[in-house]
Amino acid sequence: MVNQSLIQHYNGHDAYEGQAELLTEKSSAGPSPVDVHVGSRIRLRRTLMGLSQERLADAVGLTFQQVQKYERGVNRVSASRLFELSGVLDVPVSFFFDGLERPAGGRTAGGVPTPGFAQAQEAFGGATTSGLPASEAALFSRRETIELVRIYYRIEDQAVRRRVLDLIRTMAPQA
Repeated sequence: MVNQSLIQHYNGHDAYEGQAELLTEKSSAGPSPVDVHVGSRIRLRRTLMGLSQERLADAVGLTFQQVQKYERGVNRVSASRLFELSGVLDVPVSFFFDGLERPAGGRTAGGVPTPGFAQAQEAFGGATTSGLPASEAALFSRRETIELVRIYYRIEDQAVRRRVLDLIRTMAPQA
């Protein structure tokens, strides 16, 4: 809950006019798509590592119910908690945002275009980055895919792993 004195403080300053409503505004439309995406990435990495919600919760000092809420996007993950989760899950913070697309013509609340990092890199001759196509991203959220990857990497002998990969390639239709 937002501190009422904070709202009164904002209400007393012209620079913050209209910000009090933003502080107290609660969307009844459900979780934000960004929160759902971040939560699904937490779940994906946790599952790939073979961690239960309880073990992840213990590692970051939460209850498993809180981890469930994060994974469903019901509760928003703070920046400090995301940083902590990135350490426990052994991924960079950016992992949680991989594949997340900006809305078409990304704009600020005032309607001003906001170029993304990729556009900034292009301006300096750098490479662009993009997330996985939606169809591929959906594959990585399936339990069967996660299980296959986990089992595959449990094969310690690299030569055996390579033969398994070759076998699967021969079984799949040619693209």
